Amino acid sequence: MAILTQVRDPRVQDVTVTRVEMDPDMRAATVHVSVMGSAAKEELALRGLASSAGFLQSQVAERIETRYTPRLKFKLDSGVKRSIEIARVLSEVLPAASSAAADASAEGPVAGPQTSAEPVGTVEGENREKPEELA
Repeated sequence: MAILTQVRDPRVQDVTVTRVEMDPDMRAATVHVSVMGSAAKEELALRGLASSAGFLQSQVAERIETRYTPRLKFKLDSGVKRSIEIARVLSEVLPAASSAAADASAEGPVAGPQTSAEPVGTVEGENREKPEELA
């Protein structure tokens, strides 16, 4: 929340924290961020976050009670951009697939194995005893 509301660096824009990984000794934390925009904008945002790390560490220190305040390192997380790209590709592919399915349904039912309407336990009109009836 401090990144969104309290960091005044103009380079830090359109930044979303995706996850935080703490070192086992709790002395350092890697903050994974996603930045919407070009690669140049991502690099500027990372530099702005690195220069704001001291301020953000002080904000973390006010909110948690630990012996040490973790040192913050910022790392770019490209997972969000990748998922947006995958969604775009799927949206291009899926309408073609759904229109093919609509064409197939317009042609009529697909021929396949016929199912019998006979109840379980009958074969060609003859009654067969169910296993539980044999006992």
